[in-house]
Amino acid sequence: MRLRAVLFDMDGTLLDSAPDFIAICHAMREARGMQPIADKLIRDNVSGGARAMVAANFDIQPDTEGFEALRLEFLERYQTHCAVLTRPFDGINQLLNEIEQAKLTWGVATNKPVRYAEPIMQQLRLAERSAVLVCPDHVSRSKPDPEMILLACEKMGIPPQATLFVGDDERDIEAGRAAGCKTAAVSYGYIHPQDNPRNWGADVVVDHPMELRDILERAQCGC
Repeated sequence: MRLRAVLFDMDGTLLDSAPDFIAICHAMREARGMQPIADKLIRDNVSGGARAMVAANFDIQPDTEGFEALRLEFLERYQTHCAVLTRPFDGINQLLNEIEQAKLTWGVATNKPVRYAEPIMQQLRLAERSAVLVCPDHVSRSKPDPEMILLACEKMGIPPQATLFVGDDERDIEAGRAAGCKTAAVSYGYIHPQDNPRNWGADVVVDHPMELRDILERAQCGC
């Protein structure tokens, strides 16, 4: 079936949000008189969410006393610092331009709650360009369950079989495949050092957003 739409995961796929997470982690340590940890330790744990980043930032386990207070502080700080340093990855703007020029639809399906995702999309002026933004708030089950992707396809009015889902985590690929989409894994995202995107079963693995150009060209000719 001819490709008609592209759905993106947000963090680590469409947007490089790590700089905001890193800034928050450094600020939390500074507030406690602690030296900052290496940026890479935080970046390597972005895909695990606030829980994983807080655990890495303070070298503690989630069952440690006081951990939940740190996690809540992290989220509170992020509410006001979620779109300060976040930017599209290199090549994303050009890729979106080409998607739009090819008359394809694009949107976002992310496990990031809507209270963060919406202001980020608005701040980066992507909200008016994206056909759909689906977050955990809109479904009962997040990725790797396919519900989020199926809802996004329904809202776009495009069947999953005509949609490419792009993500930087194995659960993205699992969700896309379960929904019936073509899938692309990106190796430039927030990949844990022990992970290998080429083992996730994606239809294609790319090292840069513009490598998806070939898929767009095939979509234009219906190949």
